[in-house]
Amino acid sequence: MNSEPFLAATPSGDVLELRPAGSWIAANVAKLEALSDGVSAQLARARSVRLDIAGVSELDTLGAWLIEKLSRRAISAGRSAEIVGVADNYAGLIDEVRQVNRHNPPPLIAPSPIFAKLNDIGQSTVSAREDIAVFLQMLGSLFMAIVAVLRRPQTLRMTSLVYQLYRIGWQAIPIIALITFLIGAIIAQQGFFHFRRFGAESYTVDMVGILVLRELGVLIVAIMVAGRSGSAYTAELGSMKMREEIDALSTMGLDPIDVLILPRITALVIALPILTFIGSIAALYGGGIVAQFYGDMGPAIYIARVHDAITVAHFKVGILKAPFMALVIGIVACSEGLRVKGSAESLGKQTTTSVVKSIFLVIVLDGLFAVFFASIGM
Repeated sequence: MNSEPFLAATPSGDVLELRPAGSWIAANVAKLEALSDGVSAQLARARSVRLDIAGVSELDTLGAWLIEKLSRRAISAGRSAEIVGVADNYAGLIDEVRQVNRHNPPPLIAPSPIFAKLNDIGQSTVSAREDIAVFLQMLGSLFMAIVAVLRRPQTLRMTSLVYQLYRIGWQAIPIIALITFLIGAIIAQQGFFHFRRFGAESYTVDMVGILVLRELGVLIVAIMVAGRSGSAYTAELGSMKMREEIDALSTMGLDPIDVLILPRITALVIALPILTFIGSIAALYGGGIVAQFYGDMGPAIYIARVHDAITVAHFKVGILKAPFMALVIGIVACSEGLRVKGSAESLGKQTTTSVVKSIFLVIVLDGLFAVFFASIGM
């Protein structure tokens, strides 16, 4: 029966006798806190404290903890304290509460900066190893899916492939053309501005043509595709993973690699070279516009200069990079999407990770290709 809690404090010489009574349960928490605070002054003056809880009719964990707090308050002030009158049915609870937080946790020792740095390096190494393993696993699964499609071409999901081509290819043309046009125009403007000091304005066309076709055209397009389409792939697959749609596909006997990932990566490998070509042409056009209005170079002269400056080899160098960059972007985006856990925070984290990793690997791959083509004389 829930009765009104009470706490009597009776000084007896140097001993303060505390007699809790009534219901010391969570339902009376406000009243119990007030009772405990009301005897603080008497606890401070007493030499020892004796808690007699024989009058407590109901007791739960909260009430037992408040009684224990009274005892510890006296002990922390250098006084002695004892609890008596414990009923048999509450003895176990009192004993459990008395063991809580008895020992202060050991102080945290600040790690050495050297060991902390080594620990960070070790964790980064383990994380990089896991990323490489996931990448290779996805690459192997994709290769097996391609082999299966080559054996049975009718299993390729053409509708999904065409839809992905429309999304990441056709719909991306306006923004790709605009950005690369501006990049080409900026490069040309800076070239005319600086080369004019040396009377070498015509070499600006060589710089724009070679730089756009060999490096910047494919690199800018790949970075934009990684931010636009790669993040979309990760978010889509991550959302499906959160809603257990991918698990449902596996339950129905369908391979998620065949159904979801192969059409997306195939569309990316097809679309990126086309977007690279369009972006390169747009960048050359932007350079031509600047050449006409800023460099006093007519279209006929600009086109003739471009024709003399660039060769088919320059075009091949840029286009050959595109499928490999698309493959890297697709594998990273899809693998990060499949690593999403069951929370929106995880989805956002993996989407960000996907974009960062894709852009990093695209730049690294571009550098490796630059070294390779230079070594073979292209």
